[in-house]
Amino acid sequence: MSQWIPLATTAGPVRAWQALPEGTPRAGLVVIQEIFGANAHIRLMAEQYAAEGYAVLAPSFFDLVAPEAERELDYDATGAARGKALVDALGLERAVAVVAAAAAQLARYGKVGSVGYCWGGSVALLAAQQLGLPSASYYGARNVPLLDAPFKAPAIFHFGDQDSSIPPAAVAAHREKQPAMPVYVYPAGHAFNREVGNHYHAPSAALARERTLAFFSENLR
Repeated sequence: MSQWIPLATTAGPVRAWQALPEGTPRAGLVVIQEIFGANAHIRLMAEQYAAEGYAVLAPSFFDLVAPEAERELDYDATGAARGKALVDALGLERAVAVVAAAAAQLARYGKVGSVGYCWGGSVALLAAQQLGLPSASYYGARNVPLLDAPFKAPAIFHFGDQDSSIPPAAVAAHREKQPAMPVYVYPAGHAFNREVGNHYHAPSAALARERTLAFFSENLR
């Protein structure tokens, strides 16, 4: 069963897309959006993880800073510019507060992890550092300045080797500063996991998903 539910956070109320598996959930998972909002792609990610047995919440972070009409943005230059402005207005502190609230609600199902994409990949990194959630970070362009802080939980990182927003030096910084954390690089660009548009690279998305599921199977059992 999937639906929008209200989620109270210390930063204010938001909606969250709830996707539940058939039967007893194996664990909980917070899915963290890109700069384009908790849109159909993010809701699909939630559905896919629910199909793997996880109880999932995908919060609509933009509920805190945007009118309803701007909470899901187009995949174009205008949408990207507006999304960047909205995540800057939201700030990482409030974003982590939303993840914390979602994780608290999912705790009834056992251990909780997070997975984030693009901007959400950097929020997922912070969830591992600050909230102790085992986390998968997909192409987080804001990761590097955050890497020096200690981690309370393990993380896994996915990058595309053709991603102009994340140069090889940034990927190398993950291995240098956090050598215990797995870092994977794929023959793809930014947003290779997003099934919408020409950034999608199905083989890379499938392999990253396989590795992410193995990571959660190990760390959320």
